[in-house]
Amino acid sequence: MYSKRSWCLIMLILAIFLIAPSIADQAPEKMKIVATTSVLMDPATFIGGERVEAISIADPTLCPHLQADIIPNRIQLNMAFIRDADVFMAYNDNNDKNFNIPAVENFMAANNFGAVKWKKVSDPSRGWNTPTTAKLLAAEVLGWLIEEDPAGEAYYQGRYDEYLMTFDAVEPTETERSRLQETKVIVMLWQREPVENWLGMEVVNFFAPEFAMNGTKTADKIVDEIIATPEKYQDVAYVIENMQSGELAKGIEEALRDRGINAERVIFTNFPRSVSGVNTIAEVLDYNKNLVL
Repeated sequence: MYSKRSWCLIMLILAIFLIAPSIADQAPEKMKIVATTSVLMDPATFIGGERVEAISIADPTLCPHLQADIIPNRIQLNMAFIRDADVFMAYNDNNDKNFNIPAVENFMAANNFGAVKWKKVSDPSRGWNTPTTAKLLAAEVLGWLIEEDPAGEAYYQGRYDEYLMTFDAVEPTETERSRLQETKVIVMLWQREPVENWLGMEVVNFFAPEFAMNGTKTADKIVDEIIATPEKYQDVAYVIENMQSGELAKGIEEALRDRGINAERVIFTNFPRSVSGVNTIAEVLDYNKNLVL
């Protein structure tokens, strides 16, 4: 016969086994990822799925070079996450090198949180705003995740395959591509690659910020050319801005309209989460495509 005390002990042990999950059944702790921008946060969170948690440093609505005051504040707001992060990902373009990476490293050093070991894109010059380049970026992110978490390789591979399909889904149809190829545009430099080489639109001219191309392609210089040779721009349908660069092309649109050219100024975006409901790179491409369809 068991004593009353023994019965109580047995019941307590049974309760522990019934209520508390075993160590083997507990979900693994999520990998914490700090990305410099939402461009890397997107493939990291999609491919990583339930095994990762990620944040981005830069505000996706602005170019990082315009965020000297914003980036440090965003880092402070995410201090605990960044301090304990497992992986740091950087695109490693000029904005990352000059703004995002130094801001994170300065924060970590100032707080004695240790040195940062970055995973960096192998070729930052290729961009990410076409399906082809976005898929190349995704392949690198997949490799980083597997490197950090080999046990999740099969899971990551499955998610990666799903991610690639999102880009196939936003390719223009034959009818859309035919329309786009007949469309003439003036485009901001950072959007020229997808406009010309993915959508297949005819770029009559392009413009750029003062700091790019030695100031030779600023909007005011395009306006001067429109005034001098309006016939060159007679069939331009769109003036395509880049959201993260600010409004540069209002004068171009006005110069065209003043000469009877009914061009429409539209604003493409480069970064996921910069527009409501546009949370992935594939959705960014689809959003931009539909602006000119």
